[in-house]
Amino acid sequence: MYRFLIKRFLDVVIAFLVLIILSPLIVIITLWLHFVNKGSGAFFSQKRAGKNGVVFHVIKFKSMTDEKNENGELLPDSQRITKIGKFIRSKSIDEIPQLFNVLKGDMSLIGPRPLLPEYTPLYDLNQIKRLKVKPGITGWAQIHGRNSLKLSTRFKMDVWYTEHLSLWIDIKIFFMTIYNLFKSKVVVCRQDLVGVDDLGFDRKAFGENRK
Repeated sequence: MYRFLIKRFLDVVIAFLVLIILSPLIVIITLWLHFVNKGSGAFFSQKRAGKNGVVFHVIKFKSMTDEKNENGELLPDSQRITKIGKFIRSKSIDEIPQLFNVLKGDMSLIGPRPLLPEYTPLYDLNQIKRLKVKPGITGWAQIHGRNSLKLSTRFKMDVWYTEHLSLWIDIKIFFMTIYNLFKSKVVVCRQDLVGVDDLGFDRKAFGENRK
């Protein structure tokens, strides 16, 4: 029963209440990013794979500008991320807009983090179990290391969560997430993830020369 009715009810109620409480912060961050990002906007959306592999657009605060080099290519993440971008990433404030994804029904508050749809065909029979539930803003893997975990370890934790889904586990993840937000000081850019993708998904999905 928890898998469907209760979990969805809690998702909607909590997401709605949090959005109301955080509405002043959301307005401030939106206006701030609008100016700091040099006209590139305060939000961005990206395709992600949801439950059963259904593709949706995840919404996040935009922590980087769209600055390009002389060849028209985007500069590295480390050069485009702004000071406020570093801050909202370190505190996961950039994830707040995903509460709208929760209200819409694309996501849950808690579940495996949604990944790019290009990775879905690369899952093995065990890894694909992570798509049995809606993706979440936070999850079992996030409270045990977040982006510092090897991708294979992250997948194992995601699958474990889908096989042990319960209200009590979600409550633990919720409070551990809050605790981790207050102690976290690390900002992870894409270039810092070299060696984490031990499954080679990025290379297999996009080729050797992806930047």
